[in-house]
Amino acid sequence: MILPPGLLRTAPLHGETTSSLICRIASRYGMEAKVLRAWWKWRNYPPGHEGGGARADAEVLLNAAGRQLLAGLCGVEEDVLARALPSWAKGDANLRADAGGPVGVWRVGGVVAGPVGFGCRLCTARRTGAAVRVVRYAPRWERVCVRHGRWLLDADANQPLEHLDLRSLPEVVAAQRRWARVAQRAVRAGAEPERVFGLAQAVVARWWEQAYGWEREKIWPRRLHQVAGGDAGDDLERWRIVGRDAVVFPEVVAVADALLDPAMVELVWADSGAGQPRVLPADKLFCRRLGERLEREWLGPLAATDHGGPLIAWMGSVIRLRRGAGGPPGYADDPWWLRQEHQSATMAGQLRVLGKEKKAPGSGRMWRASVPPEQRAQIRSLVDGAQEQLSSCAGRKPVRVRTCPSISCASSVTAPP
Repeated sequence: MILPPGLLRTAPLHGETTSSLICRIASRYGMEAKVLRAWWKWRNYPPGHEGGGARADAEVLLNAAGRQLLAGLCGVEEDVLARALPSWAKGDANLRADAGGPVGVWRVGGVVAGPVGFGCRLCTARRTGAAVRVVRYAPRWERVCVRHGRWLLDADANQPLEHLDLRSLPEVVAAQRRWARVAQRAVRAGAEPERVFGLAQAVVARWWEQAYGWEREKIWPRRLHQVAGGDAGDDLERWRIVGRDAVVFPEVVAVADALLDPAMVELVWADSGAGQPRVLPADKLFCRRLGERLEREWLGPLAATDHGGPLIAWMGSVIRLRRGAGGPPGYADDPWWLRQEHQSATMAGQLRVLGKEKKAPGSGRMWRASVPPEQRAQIRSLVDGAQEQLSSCAGRKPVRVRTCPSISCASSVTAPP
């Protein structure tokens, strides 16, 4: 079937993946996407999930002839596509030698241009007249559709949901508006907003894993059940993974705001003894005030004793910089540097672990249920302390070895020489 170029105009959406645009063009012409993709010569196969099934975040890179063909099919100028599609100008070594015809290569979207999420179908229908699936590049601080009250989920996970309903959680929607001011504060402070957000998310995600043992935590369970449609029921483990980023988003923004606040930084300096160095106290002024800002006065002592986590690492960097006791400029003295072991697990990774746990008899979930919360906290503290000691003694970068993902408890071994 030969299509007249530009017969049906299909405008790109801002941040959309090229693969998503090709699928929408095919839908406009009433054909399957694989039929339209046959117009290009492909150097590899579309990426898929481990257990089978196509990845929603699959992306394509096109050579010059391939981009010309796509522009003709959607009836849009190439410069417009270049502004709208983040992957448009991404080069690939496999394509540079191909000048004879339209050629494409498959990639995973997250590797090409950053985090990939679903678009809001209602917004798409409003813009294009068709409520079809859209996949777009979007950082996690831009996942709220304010107009329709939706949290747009990551597109890299093998799960059927595209969004979570936030209409009963106005605080999550409001948090995205507040983030714009926090990002401006980060720029004024000379920090990159995405790094500030990443550190804050790591701090709160660590609390999220510990929150199973927090009897006084009432806010997160309420939000989680609401995004799950009213009751997570027997599928609580999966909903804790799928709903985490949406549920904790207000706290992530609040923590980011606190870490950028000069008054909070002064509290860290006071906790350290200021000009007279001392061991950080168990009940730190900074952590106590942080708990108050999060409307959880009881959280301060828990955060203060969470040794080995990203929050204490940030405090240490701030203190070293203030004292001028750090070594040569580098990651160790950068407050916004997030160690690999502190990075929060993605939804896709957690769902893969959960799937393996359900298949394996005698999984860690049963063990966790038999261990009281206070003992789990003690075990986690001991493991983190051992990790720090091993790192100091060996002088090598620690390698995280997960012993039981279900209790978020990991041990550490030193990388072999």
